[in-house]
Amino acid sequence: MTKPRPVLIVTQPDDVTADIVVTELNRRGVPLLRFDTADFPHALSLSAKIDGDGLRGIMTTASRQVELGAVRSLYYRRPRGFTLPGLDEQDARFAALQARYGLGGVLASLPDCLYVNHPHAIADAEFKPAQLAVAADVGFTIPPTLITNNLDQAWTFAAEHGPIIYKPLRGSPYREGGVARTIWVTEVEPAELDESVEATAHLFQSRVPAVGHLRVAAIGDHVFCVRIDSGDLLDWRQNYDALTYTATDPPPGMTEPIAAYLNRFGLVFGAFDLVLRPDGEAVFLECNPNGQWAWLEDETGLPMTSALADLLERGTA
Repeated sequence: MTKPRPVLIVTQPDDVTADIVVTELNRRGVPLLRFDTADFPHALSLSAKIDGDGLRGIMTTASRQVELGAVRSLYYRRPRGFTLPGLDEQDARFAALQARYGLGGVLASLPDCLYVNHPHAIADAEFKPAQLAVAADVGFTIPPTLITNNLDQAWTFAAEHGPIIYKPLRGSPYREGGVARTIWVTEVEPAELDESVEATAHLFQSRVPAVGHLRVAAIGDHVFCVRIDSGDLLDWRQNYDALTYTATDPPPGMTEPIAAYLNRFGLVFGAFDLVLRPDGEAVFLECNPNGQWAWLEDETGLPMTSALADLLERGTA
């Protein structure tokens, strides 16, 4: 009897979304190995051979072992960085780099494996300028956008497209007085634009008049659309208690650009954020190639877990 091909789930230990998917795959009897890259090398062993027959080998944790050539799919979620205690700074930096290109390179090169999503595709698709350029090219409406470190250009953009908002190009840890802070999407008055604009790249957009937001989870061929109403919040992540959720159909003509967008980045999953204008038009804001979705299933009952488990189980988009 042929041994069932396993699924790999790569994420940190406290990933509730991955927990849900693991539970569903276990219920179906699908073999899997879950690990965190931070487990390497002290709790994760790797041995990969590459020759004329391709890549093969084994990966072993304290409880399980998988044949690398047999992996049917890999769900790449939110693993932590490598931790290498006992090494000085220079040796730890060297070892972490070897781990990234060794373990990471093997995980990115598994034969006949469906990636949800491939880590390299995730990295490419996280650049907001690329997101917006591709979105416009495949047929989405996007807000007028400026990425600049030129103060005069920022003033001109504000005058032409105001009111404008600022959003970070990439989230990063930020602390004030030892307290973790989040940089929310914020409306910016022209008078607030000063020389600090010249310190780095900034993303400014024309603020879209909104009557609601859409979070669209595209999972393989399935498109799940949820309307999020947030009152006066510009950035609905600021107060989840103020939100209401409604499962709805995607706006007319939206599934084609969604599919084209995913295809351009080589993705099989994407969490799209759009804003609804008063005239009903949906405007693209961004797409997170590794975005959250599980809480929307709790709120609406949409079968997202089942769709993702189906994708991982069959090992093909």
